[in-house]
Amino acid sequence: MMKEAIYHRPKNSYAYAYDAHTLHIRLRAKKNDLTGVELIHGDPYAWAEGHMLSDKTPMQKQASDELFDYWFIAISPENNRFVYQFEVTDGAETWILGEMGFTKDVEENRFFRFPYLNAIDVFDAPAWVKDTVWYQIFPERFANGNPGRKTNTNGEWGDTPGPDSFFGGDFEGIMQHLDYLAELGITGIYMTPIFTSPTNHKYDTTDYMEIDPQFGDKETFRQLVKACHERGIRVMLDAVFNHAGYMFAPFQDVLKHGSKSRYADWFHMLSFGEEEGEFPSYESFAFTDNMPKWKTSNPEVKEYLLGVAKYWIEEFDIDGWRLDVANEVDHKFWREFRNTVRAVKDDVYIVAEIWNDAMPWLQGDQFDAVMNYPFTEATIDFIAKGKIGPVRYGNLLTSHLQLYPENVSEVLFNLLGSHDTARILTQCGNDRAKLRLAFLLLFTYPGSPCIYYGDEVGLTGDGDDFAYYRPCMEWDPAKQDRELLGFVQRLIAIRKSHSALTGNSRLRVLKADDASGVFAFSRSGDGGRGAHEIVVVLNNGDQSADFALPSAWQGRKAIDLWTERELLSELGIKSITLEPKQFRIIGILK
Repeated sequence: MMKEAIYHRPKNSYAYAYDAHTLHIRLRAKKNDLTGVELIHGDPYAWAEGHMLSDKTPMQKQASDELFDYWFIAISPENNRFVYQFEVTDGAETWILGEMGFTKDVEENRFFRFPYLNAIDVFDAPAWVKDTVWYQIFPERFANGNPGRKTNTNGEWGDTPGPDSFFGGDFEGIMQHLDYLAELGITGIYMTPIFTSPTNHKYDTTDYMEIDPQFGDKETFRQLVKACHERGIRVMLDAVFNHAGYMFAPFQDVLKHGSKSRYADWFHMLSFGEEEGEFPSYESFAFTDNMPKWKTSNPEVKEYLLGVAKYWIEEFDIDGWRLDVANEVDHKFWREFRNTVRAVKDDVYIVAEIWNDAMPWLQGDQFDAVMNYPFTEATIDFIAKGKIGPVRYGNLLTSHLQLYPENVSEVLFNLLGSHDTARILTQCGNDRAKLRLAFLLLFTYPGSPCIYYGDEVGLTGDGDDFAYYRPCMEWDPAKQDRELLGFVQRLIAIRKSHSALTGNSRLRVLKADDASGVFAFSRSGDGGRGAHEIVVVLNNGDQSADFALPSAWQGRKAIDLWTERELLSELGIKSITLEPKQFRIIGILK
C-alpha cells in the first residue's frame, strides 16, 4: 500500500456540507492501489462502556485520473455532529487513517471531526443557475438598434475591428433581438461593462453610476431588463472593481493635487510626482497605465464600490455580477461584497474571473462560481487543436471536478470562448465538425454553460489583439451558419429536457481511448425530468470506431436523444459504431 499517496483533510472539497442534512466525504489514493475503503463514523458524544459508538459504511470509488483514485460517500449525520476515520485496504494489509496518520487500531488514532452541520454554512449558490443557459454579449458589437443617436461610430457594421473601432452596438439592438435569444433557448444574458468609458470594451470605467451614452440611458436599460425578465431571461452585468479608468474623476484629482487630494489613498500610488521632474507612479492592471488599481482596503473605496454594486440591483433588478480580475482584490472586500448584494437580492449570482484553482474564493463566503477556463482550455486542446487525446482529456476533467465540492461544480460558469479568447470556430481551424463536438461537451458538462455571441452562427476571429475576438454580430441569415444555429438550439433543448444534465455534477468517464479517439462519459440523475442516466459518446478520431454498451443496460430502455429513437430494441445489441466526428447522446430510462 502506498500510504504516502493517500490524502484527506476535513475541509474544502474533501469534507463539506452538500446540503442542510448531507455531508460529502472524499479520500484520495494512488490509482489502482486500494481495493476497499470504509468510513468509521459516529457522534462524538454517543458513548457506551467507555467507547464511542460507531458504524462502518463502505465508500465507493467515484472517479480516477492519471495518478489517483477518488473514494466518496454521501452521509447524513443523525445529530448533525460527525467524527470519522477511514479503514483502508489493498487486499494485503489494512490500516486506519485518522488525524494522527496511519494506525492499526481505531482507538490509537484521533478522529477527523466535522463539528456540526450548520445549515447556514452550506454553499448557497442560486438554484436557478443550474438550469440557465447563458449568452455573453459584447454590447458594442451585438446590434446597432438606433444608428441616428450615435456620434462616435467610425466604421461600417461588419468591418474588421481594430482596437479603437466603434460600430454603434446598443441596448436597443439587444432588445430587438431578444426573441432570437429566447428561441435559441437562452435564459441568461451576461454583458461586458456598460458604464461610462472612452473605450469600446469599457473595462476602464470613468463613471460607475452612469450608463455609457453610446449604449443608451438608464430608462432604456430598465426597459431592457424588464423585457428580458418577461421572457424568462436573467441579466448579469460586469463589474471592474480591481481598477478604475484613467479618466475616473477621483483619480484625475489625485494626479492634479497629489498627496493633498482627498482621494490620495483610494489607489495604490507609488509616488505622487511631487518632486521636480518626477511623474506620478501607481500600480495598475497588467502594467496598463489607463487602469489604475483600486485600494479596496480603504473604507471610503469600499463604501463607494459596494454602493455601486447595490445600486444596479436595487434600481434595475439585475440578477448577477461578473467580477473582473477578481483574484487581485482582497478577500475581505469580496466577503463584504457578498453580504451587501445578497442583502438586497438573496439569489444574485456572483461569478468571478479567475482562470486557475479558485477554492479559496469558493467556500460560500465570497463567490458562487468562477469562469471555468480549465474546461475551456482542455476542450480546445482535445477537440479543436488535437494536442491531447481522450485519456488526457478525461483525466483533466476528472481532476478538475475533484478540485471543488459538488455543489460548486454544479454552478461553474462554463464557456468555449469569451471576449478574452480567440473564437472557438477559428481555433477549430474552421472545421464545423470539430465545433459541433465542442458544443456537445459544453452542453453536457456539469455547470452553467455560456455561448459567446455569434459562436452559434459561425463567427470567427483570431490575431495578436483582443479586437479580433470581438467582431460585429452577423444578422444576415444568408451569411449565418443556419445549420450550426439549429444544432446549438437542439443541444440546448436536450439539456433543458433532462435534469441528469443539470441537477448535479456527477460525471463518470466510461471510455477514453487514444487509439480510436473515442471518449464517453455518463451523467446520472436523481429523478426529475427525462432520462435517469445519460451517456455521451463521441469519436474524435479519423476512423470509424465502436463503443461497447455496458452490460447493465441489457433489458433497459435506451433512447438516442438526438433522433428520439429507441436504441436497444433487441437484447442482442452489444455496441454502436461511430464515424469520425460523430457522436451519440443516449438516455437510459428507469
